[in-house]
Amino acid sequence: MTYTLESVDTVAGGKNPRGTWTNLDALWRAVEEPLRSRGNDIHTPLSFTFAEFLLDAHPEADPLIVRTAILLHDTGWSRCDESKIFTEGFQGDWRKSDIRILHEIEGCNIAREVLPGLGYDEATIKKVTDIIDGHDTRMESYSIEDSLVRDADRLWRFTPAGIALASGWFKKTPSQYRRQLEETTFPELITEAARALATAELARSVELLKLDVI
Repeated sequence: MTYTLESVDTVAGGKNPRGTWTNLDALWRAVEEPLRSRGNDIHTPLSFTFAEFLLDAHPEADPLIVRTAILLHDTGWSRCDESKIFTEGFQGDWRKSDIRILHEIEGCNIAREVLPGLGYDEATIKKVTDIIDGHDTRMESYSIEDSLVRDADRLWRFTPAGIALASGWFKKTPSQYRRQLEETTFPELITEAARALATAELARSVELLKLDVI
């Protein structure tokens, strides 16, 4: 099947997710400072929106778990040595780097510190931290909620903003990073809904950023 902006509801087409969910503004405010590191105040809101698009396609998933986990998944970068984030976290076998593992550990710590005061119970917090733990460093998904968070974490990279930020992190030109998206990131997507979103988003990014030209 061919996925286009006309056939897929997505960010590039100016659409919004259709679902109605719990307002999480209090959680956004609670982690505003951790979200200011490593461009996560751009990455996380975009991934959060993609998570909601995926929830539209997967009503069987628990929206509170998915939306909370994607909101918090990269907050741990705020407790990592910034000089090592880009030298170790995006070069070589970056999935196995100590800095990647550390950001997952610290993300879980932040979740455990913040969520109880916002009314989250222990069982819910554990489901959230189980997703944050290993979201970059393991390839296996343990649940539909885990799968949607992992897909949403990748989908923002197909947008112009994602390409602009991530190409710099990986020290590539936008067109070189496009090839990384096509050859490495796209095959990692788990759900068909994510593949549809990625296809439509990347087509628009190619057009806007002239990636077929430069």
